[in-house]
Amino acid sequence: MQSKYINNLFLLVSILVFACQNDEKSQEAAQTEMLAASGKPKLVKALDGTPLAPIILSTETKELYEKKLVSAIEAYHENPIDINNIIWYGRRKAYLGYYWLAIKIYSEGINLYPDSSQLYRHRGHRYITVREFDQAIEDFEVAALLCEKEENFIEPDGLPNKLGVPLSNNKFNIYYHLGLAYYLKGDFYKALEAYRKCMEFSNNDDLLIATSDWLYMTYIRLGLEAEALSVLEKINSEIEVVENDAYLKRLLMYKGLVEPETLLNNSASEDNTLALVTQGYGVGNWYLQKGDTTKALEIFQSLVAKNYWSAFGHIAAEAELLLLMPAETNS
Repeated sequence: MQSKYINNLFLLVSILVFACQNDEKSQEAAQTEMLAASGKPKLVKALDGTPLAPIILSTETKELYEKKLVSAIEAYHENPIDINNIIWYGRRKAYLGYYWLAIKIYSEGINLYPDSSQLYRHRGHRYITVREFDQAIEDFEVAALLCEKEENFIEPDGLPNKLGVPLSNNKFNIYYHLGLAYYLKGDFYKALEAYRKCMEFSNNDDLLIATSDWLYMTYIRLGLEAEALSVLEKINSEIEVVENDAYLKRLLMYKGLVEPETLLNNSASEDNTLALVTQGYGVGNWYLQKGDTTKALEIFQSLVAKNYWSAFGHIAAEAELLLLMPAETNS
């Protein structure tokens, strides 16, 4: 009896020691990888081929992101086949600017879970960031097919809003980003199809505002002014949004309730580069649709100079400059 007790006790101690060693190895691996990641991320180029300088994060933001990345790495090393661990590992890498590494992580995840719409959706998002629009479209089209047989769900936020309440859902994110990828490619008919589908999953004011903004601009690009105006019918200054205030202001400008220069000046006075780039693209787009390409060009160039190149407004400004610069040069 005593011998059996000693054997069981020895087994329990061995399990605890093994668990502690594994935990220490996991933490050590996370710290080692974090140190390795302290180098510069792989180069991303603008649409015109210009190398993009790394985006400089504030010390506070960088420290927070690095802390969260260590936690994500630890979770991944503990269970590298858990799909949520794979997704967060990639997301946390991307928030620190390691977009190509995030793409690699999602690709490895897709090898394990080829039927996961989430992994294609996240990889597609980062393909947009690195300006690989064709690959992004391919991923989002696959994600759209896969999500048809899946239940929709609220997607957790990596960068929580001011209420700490996630607002977007998986199917919204798939069609929203699919529409964006087509828009950036200049394929506005395909963008229109995606944004119309996205409206089906825009089930709160924030999502409605975001989709309405890109849908309105897509209609304008196609010369469908009546349809564009119909989008603005639901827009008013009484709408309260949590995340998408910049998009709401753009829509109010399109509706004539906010002057473009007022919007541009107000956003420039805010200590928020993302808001400035987002609203700035809307103002540049407003001048473009009014036929003032010189003013639009000036605004798009100023946005690109801000070097907030992961923002959709910056990427869209790059895409516009590719079209406008030759026109200006030849005129």
